[in-house]
Amino acid sequence: MRIRTAGVVALFALALAASGCGGDSDEPAAKDTPKAADGKLVIWADDKRTAALKPFAEKFGQENGVTVEVQAVSKDLQTNFVTASQQGSGPDVVVGAHDWIGNLVQNGAIDPVQLAAEQKSAFNATAIRAVTFNGQLYGVPYAQENLALIRNTELAPEAPKTIEDLVATGKALKASKKATETLCLQVGQNGDAYHIYPLYTSAGGYLFGTDANGDYDPKDLGVGKPESIDAFKKIGALGEKGAGVLKRSIADTNSIATFTGKKCAYLVSGPWAVADVKKANIAYDISAIPGFAGGKEAQPFVGVQAFYVAAKGKNKALAQEFVANYTSTPELAVALYNAEPRPPALTAALEQVKGADPDLAKFQEAGRNGQVLPAIPAMAAIWDPFGKAEAAVIGGADPTSTVTAAGKTISGQIK
Repeated sequence: MRIRTAGVVALFALALAASGCGGDSDEPAAKDTPKAADGKLVIWADDKRTAALKPFAEKFGQENGVTVEVQAVSKDLQTNFVTASQQGSGPDVVVGAHDWIGNLVQNGAIDPVQLAAEQKSAFNATAIRAVTFNGQLYGVPYAQENLALIRNTELAPEAPKTIEDLVATGKALKASKKATETLCLQVGQNGDAYHIYPLYTSAGGYLFGTDANGDYDPKDLGVGKPESIDAFKKIGALGEKGAGVLKRSIADTNSIATFTGKKCAYLVSGPWAVADVKKANIAYDISAIPGFAGGKEAQPFVGVQAFYVAAKGKNKALAQEFVANYTSTPELAVALYNAEPRPPALTAALEQVKGADPDLAKFQEAGRNGQVLPAIPAMAAIWDPFGKAEAAVIGGADPTSTVTAAGKTISGQIK
C-alpha cells in the first residue's frame, strides 16, 4: 500500500461556532467543537480527490484547532481500508464509492452518519438512497455518475433510438471507411459487467430482485434464470461471431482512445471520458444508451461517491463533524467537481456548475431511469463470473450453458 501525505496543517484555535448558524447557510452548522484524541484527523482518498481536499482540510483544521492529514492511497483503497481498520491503523474518514457500503458494514469498518432531515433534502434523492443501507445513512454523497452514449456528431449527427439503429449507422460508416469499429463499449478478455449492464437490462436480464422495502434481495438472483439467458443470447448476437459490434479487443485500456482517434462513432462511457474527448477536438453529443427494439429501456447503473466515518478511527466525533457538516457544503462539492467533473450530488453545487457545463444535464438525463448500483455484500460475487460469462458469450460461447454456469458460481459464493 502506497500512501502519500498531501495535506498538513494547522493548529489554530477557532471553533466551528464562528462559521455560521446552520439552517440554509452554506457553512457547517454552529456547534461545540469535538475534542480530537490526539489533535489529528486522518482522511484517506484517491489521488485526484486528495489534491482537491487539501485546502478544505486545512480550513477545517484551522477552525477546529487540529492537524488534518489527507493521505492518498493510490491502489486498492477499499481493501486497504478494511485491512487497516481491522488492525487499528486506519484513518478517521475515507472517501469512496457507495457500492463499498455493504462490505464495509459487514466488516464493521464504518459508522452511520448523522444528518438532519433538512441536510438530506439538500441532496439528490437517488444519491441519498444509494448511501442508505439497512435503513441507515452510511455516507455523505458528493457526486454521482452513470454511463451514457457519447457520439461523434460529424460521423453520427442523430442519436440512435435503438441499438439496431446504432448498428446500422456504425456498419455504414465502416463500409464507407469512415470508421473501423461500430461501437466502443469496453469488454476486454474478462468482460465488464458495469458497461454491458444497460444492454443486459434492455434485453430483460436482472441481477437481483427487490424485497417489499425496495431493497435488493440477494436471495433472488437473476443470473442463470431464463431472462438472463435470453439477454445474453441478444448480447451474443452482437458479438464476434454475430454482428461484430461487441469485441473483446475493445477494453478499458483502449475504448476511449479508439473513439477519440475517430475510429468509431459511438462510445459508451461516463463523465470521466469527456476530458479526453474535448482534448481530441471531437464534435460530440451525449444521449441515453439505446435499448433493443421492442425491448425494455436500457438502464445504466447509477453510482455515487461519498465520505464515510471510520468505525475504528481515533477521532470519531471529529470525523462525524467533518463528514456531516463540512463535506455537505457547496464550496467543497464544487471543488471536487473541478478536480474531476462528475455531477455533484448536492443540489446547490449542481446549480452552480451546470450553467458552464451543459454535459451535466445530459448525463443526468441519460441516467434518469438508471438503477442504483447494488451495495449489498452479495454484489461482490457478481463481477468476476458475470464478466467472464459476458466475454465468453461475446467470443462465441453458448449463452445457455455459459450463463447457467455463471449463475451457479455466483449463487455458491453468496451462500
